[in-house]
Amino acid sequence: MTRRTETLPPDYFEALYQADPDPWRFATSPYEQEKYAASLACLPRRRFAAALEIGCSIGIFTRTLAEHCDHLLALDVANAALAQARARCMGLPITFENRRIPAEWPDGAFDLIVLSEVLYYLTAADVLQTAARARESLQPGGAILTVHYLGATDYPLTGDEAADNFAEASGLRLVAAHRALLYRIDLLEPEP
Repeated sequence: MTRRTETLPPDYFEALYQADPDPWRFATSPYEQEKYAASLACLPRRRFAAALEIGCSIGIFTRTLAEHCDHLLALDVANAALAQARARCMGLPITFENRRIPAEWPDGAFDLIVLSEVLYYLTAADVLQTAARARESLQPGGAILTVHYLGATDYPLTGDEAADNFAEASGLRLVAAHRALLYRIDLLEPEP
């Protein structure tokens, strides 16, 4: 399988959602449900004041994550996905925005940043920039949760490459890790 050499553009994702409103079966997949539960279990606490979710897709995990947040900023590059997420999460303390990271990183400071199954769509250089932006946006005592699929893809990076590159570039310490057959979760925090 030939790997892509560029960060995947927004129109790649827009086409996926136009062809299938749930291309990865977020709403029905046992893999996704297990991954969501494991992601929540890795969180360092039950409540966050200001969280950022990058790659919210159709809002399945977003809805659950919002239950633990005073406010959640959820980003995606596909308008079709964001429309579903807005409808699914109506009435919750969530702001949805169409942004492409790292170039369109949002302003603000967050005590939780979630990057679930998005970093391997980026080139190594974009992962390094994303790590720097995330670190700059992290409030003291905050945490970053990364989740990566470990199967074979044609994306610019493997799940392990994306996770390891991000962790190293962030300068944060790994405080919790969960590795399953098809995914890994890493929780990163600043040194105390």
